[in-house]
Amino acid sequence: MSTCGVFHQVLELGALIRTKQITSEELTRIFLKRLKRYNPALEAVVTYTDELAYQQAKEADELLAQGKYLGPLHGIPYGLKDIIAVPQYKTTWGSTTFKNQVLNTEAWVYKRLKSAGAVLVAKLVSGSLAYDDIWFGGRTRNPWNIEEFSTGSSAGPAACTSAGMLPFAIGSETAGSMTYPGARCGVTALRPTFGTVGRTGVMSISESLDKLGPFCRSAADCTIVLDAIQGKDPDDLSSRDFPFADPFSVDITKLTVGYLEDAEMEVVQVLAEKGIKMVPFKLNYTVDSVQGILNFTMDVDMLAHFDEWQRSGKDDVYEAQDQWPVELRRSRIITAVDYMQAQRARGKLIREVKESFTVDAFIGNVTDWEKVCLGNLVGLPVIVVPAGFKNISNPPPSGSRRRTTITTGIYAPPKHDHIALALAIAYQSVTDHHKQRPPIDNLGPNDIIPNPPTVTIPPRILHL
Repeated sequence: MSTCGVFHQVLELGALIRTKQITSEELTRIFLKRLKRYNPALEAVVTYTDELAYQQAKEADELLAQGKYLGPLHGIPYGLKDIIAVPQYKTTWGSTTFKNQVLNTEAWVYKRLKSAGAVLVAKLVSGSLAYDDIWFGGRTRNPWNIEEFSTGSSAGPAACTSAGMLPFAIGSETAGSMTYPGARCGVTALRPTFGTVGRTGVMSISESLDKLGPFCRSAADCTIVLDAIQGKDPDDLSSRDFPFADPFSVDITKLTVGYLEDAEMEVVQVLAEKGIKMVPFKLNYTVDSVQGILNFTMDVDMLAHFDEWQRSGKDDVYEAQDQWPVELRRSRIITAVDYMQAQRARGKLIREVKESFTVDAFIGNVTDWEKVCLGNLVGLPVIVVPAGFKNISNPPPSGSRRRTTITTGIYAPPKHDHIALALAIAYQSVTDHHKQRPPIDNLGPNDIIPNPPTVTIPPRILHL
């Protein structure tokens, strides 16, 4: 398979497997080789699962030989963020404290993908305890510009998907850890409605905020993966068996879609040309402490999970001392009254956003911190959509193939993930931003792999 081939979408690779133009075992070997080739530059992989991968690939090929086809993920390699447990393999949570941890349990999302015939080839970088892109082995880089870090704790899934090292990967978010690396690395990523995907076997920060979702090459692929992993997890009381309507069957010409002041207007124009009614829009709510509500909720919930870890001094070896160690110490002085008041304000915010959501979906900046906090508190689905590129700042005189990605978010009301997906599919049907390949194979004459400079990351935006 050519380099171009590793950038095929899941549906394209699935067709090759189904028609026996390539075997799952061959495809697995290709992606494992690519992961190992580029990981030294990107620092995006924690553990390769070669033995398991070849076993699952062989089983997929044998089933197909018997005439049994499990669907579009049959035989497709993928990766899991390393807060998701897989028996007999380390689940490190990206942390020095837990880097030898083996949890002999099957995460529910792993079970779902295994039953769909997908092949796990690697456990991918999670920032330490699901915060930022710093982990015990280094710091994950952005394939579009390796002088930048990928941001967000789903750093490995975003970087590996962007670089064509995997067709898709599963990440997670509590507050920005899918949207930020998805946007920075220029991939299509879906943060689904809260409760859509079960979290059994997954490290938790906050039971009322944590979400799992796919990083893919396209919105169509996100649809396929979400369909495989959504549904009621009997051991996760917050998960729900939401009806998942078919995004491919949505009549987009009957939709009214809003756009915020910070929306990418190229996306607005393309969707208008597709026959969608596009209108200026603004979410109206009176709660003025959205960011504070999220901070209180997330930090107190996290402390409840890692109280003993911190009390025992294990946070002294944490990879970035200005991150969780500081935040958890601060959260100890939050009173029960303050926490409860924050939850009441959150309830009011949810009601106000529901009343204000008078369109079928809206388009807006996907990394604006206020929207990140609001979306996670309310449980809104959002899909990160690549919308173009611009030149990096201060490129070398002879030019550079490195780029800064331009992205936008398509937001839908809770339980309407299919609407956001349908709009993203429509946009990507007539654009090719999501098909572009980062310069990881050919960095150019001036583009050596440097020691990246320290980058200041806005606080509290890069969790799970």
